[in-house]
Amino acid sequence: MIIVHHLNNSRSQRVLWLLEELGLDYEVRSYMREGLGGSAPQSLRQIHPLGKAPIIEDGDLVLAESGAIIEYLLQRHGQDTSRTPLVPPPDAPDHIRYLYWLHYAEGSGMPNLLLKVVFDQIETGPVPFFVRPVVRGLARAIKSALVMPQLTLHLDHMEAELARSLWFAGPSFTAADIQMSFLVEGMAAKAGLDATRPHLMAYLDCIHARPAWARAVERGGPYDLND
Repeated sequence: MIIVHHLNNSRSQRVLWLLEELGLDYEVRSYMREGLGGSAPQSLRQIHPLGKAPIIEDGDLVLAESGAIIEYLLQRHGQDTSRTPLVPPPDAPDHIRYLYWLHYAEGSGMPNLLLKVVFDQIETGPVPFFVRPVVRGLARAIKSALVMPQLTLHLDHMEAELARSLWFAGPSFTAADIQMSFLVEGMAAKAGLDATRPHLMAYLDCIHARPAWARAVERGGPYDLND
């Protein structure tokens, strides 16, 4: 039995979704964020030294990192030809697009979203009153000069890609879309993604309409990145 160590409102939602798409049995062990920063609880360090979700256990294997977990589950459990394949064949034209977006989500996209969240917290969080104008002014200046231009660049890049096809790797849904989902949802919740980018908003509607996505949310509990 695969065990998923699942943190609320986190990347681990993608692992539950993949398991539902694959039709695999699994157990969810849930954890809640703690403190002002919404950090993972210390108890997760008993499972993996970094104490970050997602983490899965499969027999003797303990594995962290969303991308590694997705690739492992697909290689070990995703070969059933009775299901729609979630990875384009290596010789398919869309295979390179699949690889790109599978790794783009965390490698290029997520750091920009995290910077936005961090500087938002600096700008609006508790600061001693005598340095508050300086700290908040500096946070606004960094966001304006560095963070927001990069976010705009990446949002435009994703929007243009989805103008080419319904899904990130082409006309068919793949595991790259599962990996990209948390980034796009986070952009909508935290980084100003709205109806001015209609292809990305339509993409969110498409992923949320998948029955496996709904089942994963039911298994994982409340899921709201606006929190």
